[in-house]
Amino acid sequence: MDNQAEVREFLTSRRSKITPEQAGLPVGSRRRVPGLRRSEVAALADVSVEYYAKLERGNLAGASPAVLEAVARALQLDDAERAHLLHLAQAADGTDALARPRRRTTRQWKPHRSLQWTLDAVTEGPAFVRNGRMDLLAANHLARAFYADVYANPHNQENLARFQFLDPASRRFYPDWDLAADIAVAILRTEAGRDPHGKDLHDLVGELSTRSDAFRTRWGAHNVRHHGTGTKRFHHTAVGGLTLAYEGLEMTAEPGLTLTIYTAEPASPSEEGLRLLASWATTPQTSAPHSND
Repeated sequence: MDNQAEVREFLTSRRSKITPEQAGLPVGSRRRVPGLRRSEVAALADVSVEYYAKLERGNLAGASPAVLEAVARALQLDDAERAHLLHLAQAADGTDALARPRRRTTRQWKPHRSLQWTLDAVTEGPAFVRNGRMDLLAANHLARAFYADVYANPHNQENLARFQFLDPASRRFYPDWDLAADIAVAILRTEAGRDPHGKDLHDLVGELSTRSDAFRTRWGAHNVRHHGTGTKRFHHTAVGGLTLAYEGLEMTAEPGLTLTIYTAEPASPSEEGLRLLASWATTPQTSAPHSND
């Protein structure tokens, strides 16, 4: 991916989201652009207008950590956006993504057997490992049952983003489809900043941009996020509606991989739904149980 274009579009999009009021600046009149002017960001970051304009044109190479931090404060970046800016700067300098060896392709990665044992030891909820490209790389039995629609369609290639935007079944599985789509794209955009030369990611983004208007629009927004903890709603064909909390843990021994575990509130209908799904996952059957919803 073109680092300068990524930097330019990211900084421009963040600047357009900050109003003068939010930045503590006078509103004035006859503003021709949404958000802040370049000169206002430069003043807030305590750099010259010319230097900030250079940064926003995509020239992050050589920018000091202090300058990057000042720009992040001026644009009121959150933790995920700040990390994304640093990744873009590292890629521009060649100190991170450009310097390290190319990562192996996704399909060559196999979970160590102790990792699979760990996933299988989680029996109360779906547990799985994904990469920043949103490939499902390893899963326990309950996660495979939970994502049955993803695994059932070979065109999904066990990829959550491809399922989200190209498989009609995702519209049923995610009751809050737009929110889930926003999250998926933000995860991919974050990965693009962390590993801008990953061929697998580049190919996936190209495919989704070509085939999905919903993806292409969201990709252009340049939103990023850390996908750590929260709650999501699902509708599973076998057990009906589920409201699940999740925890996403970065795997320090495997950079770029995330271990995610879903769980339900104790004594809730969703907990009962997971129990039913677990019984289906572990008991040989000719067909899945049918939801009463």
